[in-house]
Amino acid sequence: METPGKEEISVEDEAVDKTIFKDCSNITFYRRQKQQLSKNNTYRALLDTVTTGEDSTKFQIINEVTKIPLLAEVYGVERNIFRLKINEKTPLKPRYEVPDVINKLNTVRLISCSGDTGSLILAGGERDLKCHIIANPFKIELISEEEVVISINSLSQLYFEHLQIPHKHRATTEKEERVSAGASQESQEDLGLWEEKFGNFVDIKANGPTSIGLDFSLHGFEHLYGIPQHAESHRLKNTKDGDAYRLYNLDIYGYQIYSKTGIYGSVPYLLAHKLGRTIGIFWLNASETLVEVNTEPAVEYTFTQMGPTAAKQKVRPRTDVCWMSESGIIDVFLLTGPTPSDVFKQYSYLTGTQAMPPLFSLGYHQCRWNYEDEQDVKAVDAGFDEHDIPYDVMWLDIEHTEGKRYFIWDKKRFPNPKRMQELLRNKKRKLVVISDPHIKVDPDYSVYAKAKEQGFFVKNPEGGDFEGICWPGLSSYLDFTNPKVREWYSGLFAFSAYQESTDILFIWNDMNEPSVFKGPELTMQKNAIHHGGWEHRELHNTYGFYQQMATAEGLTQRSEGKERPFVLSRSFFSGSQKYGAVWTGDNMAEWSYLKISLPMLLTLSITGISFCGADVGGFIGNPEAELLVRWYQAGAYQPFFRGHATMNTKRREPWLLGEEHTRFIREAIRERYTLLPYLYSLFYCAHVASEPVMRPLWVEFPDELEAFDVEDEYMLGNALLVHPVTEPRTTMIDVFLPGPNETWYDSKTFAHWKGGCTVKIPVALETIPVFQRGGSVVPVKTTAGKSTGWMANSPFGLRVALSTKGSAMGELYLDDGHSFQYLHQKQFLHRKFSFCSSVLTNRCADEKGHYPSKCVVEQILVLGFRKKPTSVITHSSDGKDQPVAFTYCARTCALSLERLSLDVDADWEVHVR
Repeated sequence: METPGKEEISVEDEAVDKTIFKDCSNITFYRRQKQQLSKNNTYRALLDTVTTGEDSTKFQIINEVTKIPLLAEVYGVERNIFRLKINEKTPLKPRYEVPDVINKLNTVRLISCSGDTGSLILAGGERDLKCHIIANPFKIELISEEEVVISINSLSQLYFEHLQIPHKHRATTEKEERVSAGASQESQEDLGLWEEKFGNFVDIKANGPTSIGLDFSLHGFEHLYGIPQHAESHRLKNTKDGDAYRLYNLDIYGYQIYSKTGIYGSVPYLLAHKLGRTIGIFWLNASETLVEVNTEPAVEYTFTQMGPTAAKQKVRPRTDVCWMSESGIIDVFLLTGPTPSDVFKQYSYLTGTQAMPPLFSLGYHQCRWNYEDEQDVKAVDAGFDEHDIPYDVMWLDIEHTEGKRYFIWDKKRFPNPKRMQELLRNKKRKLVVISDPHIKVDPDYSVYAKAKEQGFFVKNPEGGDFEGICWPGLSSYLDFTNPKVREWYSGLFAFSAYQESTDILFIWNDMNEPSVFKGPELTMQKNAIHHGGWEHRELHNTYGFYQQMATAEGLTQRSEGKERPFVLSRSFFSGSQKYGAVWTGDNMAEWSYLKISLPMLLTLSITGISFCGADVGGFIGNPEAELLVRWYQAGAYQPFFRGHATMNTKRREPWLLGEEHTRFIREAIRERYTLLPYLYSLFYCAHVASEPVMRPLWVEFPDELEAFDVEDEYMLGNALLVHPVTEPRTTMIDVFLPGPNETWYDSKTFAHWKGGCTVKIPVALETIPVFQRGGSVVPVKTTAGKSTGWMANSPFGLRVALSTKGSAMGELYLDDGHSFQYLHQKQFLHRKFSFCSSVLTNRCADEKGHYPSKCVVEQILVLGFRKKPTSVITHSSDGKDQPVAFTYCARTCALSLERLSLDVDADWEVHVR
């Protein structure tokens, strides 16, 4: 029986059908925890059980009511990270611990310091960090410089449901079960202890209730960010009962904005920031997770009685965060900062840095569900050339396959895929095709037949292959949690296996939440069985992570480890950044979705996933011309830049909107291509130093309170401030320029402002407000080619914006743009530009790298130069001096040097006199 396809869903029906997806009131483990925690739920640490090993300090915790012990382990991890694990002391069988996400870690031995009979102090690492364990009631305090930064279980929200003997083997009465669950009023069915009903679905729980929870109090913090993916504000909002942030990967078509409902991906990691400190909490759990946030604002004074007089005492703000997961163990990492940069490095030490993308993937991508056939592809490709619009990648959605059988081409639509790919190769362009995790149930389909023969599908509880409905109709789902399945799946991308694929073909993993059209909440039943006998509920949020991992490995293997892969995935988890890019899913062609894309992308960026974007124009619906132009302008300054639309929308290739709007889109895309040297250099910094490509203002200006809530503008790297226009018919916008000691330059008019204020900027439809920060040097290409492949040897320009002190610095990273030679053979170029005392220098930033380049710097623009020079002279490393022609505009204080020929890979100086 076929399910209605997405193309049959009315675009006008914007509201998400709430009967399909749960809210907190439908999530029984949440209700159980809220009910139980309203009662006395005290735990006590048994400090006489403390043992200290090389890696961790262990001790038992006991519930004062049930008297059932838990085992706690505290680890010191290098780079000032603490790890806390809490598990059953003697579980009936192992509980799930998330594998494959965390890198190999070096632990730091924690030393027991002084403590009284009711507490234990552990010290280790740097910066005077201490872990104070208090016995009764059980609490842990993380102390830095004698100040409590984080308290754990200070609200007594520790919750742990122990594994039980399966229901069918027990003689316990329903009344006893209600009592054991602390449920005097609700029945077992209501609380979902052994089975849970939602709609027409029944979730049978073989292990009974197994949820966990724990609270954290963040002292002095009011601003929290992270835990994507939600269509919500960048700063986390306070929640109330029944309004928690949900982390549960779901295929929600046209998702509701300003909602705490989980959508396609989950990163259970948040950051907290205040003046002087940034910290992070990483909750390593792949089951359904809910997060409550409650900020107690600062109270200026409170009165406490001290003898006969009332004393005044200042109270700091505090934010309490409670994490609740359906199953698994408590495994949490505390990242102690203290700076945003430190926290980024600490998190990437745990989960990995952003993969270095191939250069082509930073160009513009053209996608639609679906380009109909080879002739359509050829015509669209030609349209970009005819209208002088650069692009790098053509995309094909599910209709390119034979009956939704992935890895097999539809021979009627695409009779000669290799010829089509050669057409694109000749234009120095690439092709991306879709490969979803569901496999059509068809014994004549070789992928299905081989996977079934080897037992590579997720199983149902009865032991047969799990089957559900997706695009091909009845489908089975590959079990990517199994290393053998991933190895086999990776092999499907070999040129010998994937018939008529070539080395310019790359992959898009969609529907990998996983999406199951007739499943509960349109996903897989939680009691489906994976490799190792684990239920789907344990690992749901990592399913897409594993597919992207296998796909990236397959693309790498097909080149014998020589070429970087490109894989876009809709579903993701912590660590997905190691395997490619993600996007924000099925958004809508409305202004509100353009606006919400900014905080969504900022949140992804600070939680490790720098390579992210939103479908330009909106996937669902028909954007008006003004909206489409504004979205292209925004997308041009974001990490992943793809236009995409669903099949029942009007065609919207950039030249179909009329000459004027085409010109504006062309300008936006061409500006993207000229900016690629800067963007590529930022990705290298993300790859090696964990710095996000796209950054909220608070990251670059951590001591400026006014920047903490800004989400309608952002920094691209540390040099460019971008404020996309997200409202219709806008003629004037307010732009906040941070930093009272900063100078900001309009990238087009060269007008400049002192920072620390909000300025009104007039905007026309062709305008996107972009400002360069004083003190920065931005490398660019002086011209935009048809694609990145045409620009390899084209000249560079430098945009130098001087600080109030008349100085500037910047970097350029360069390699072949596609291979791993930068890593294995150190074939790269890393240059540092510095302007100081009226001298611009080009020097090597990393002596380990060597990469010959034919490129030259032919233009230099210096903004903020206060007087007209008398002469400009270049000085090369061989001692030769050469005078340079220049132009100077006194009105804008802009100095322009043209017709230069300075080798980008050589040392030189430019003296301005």
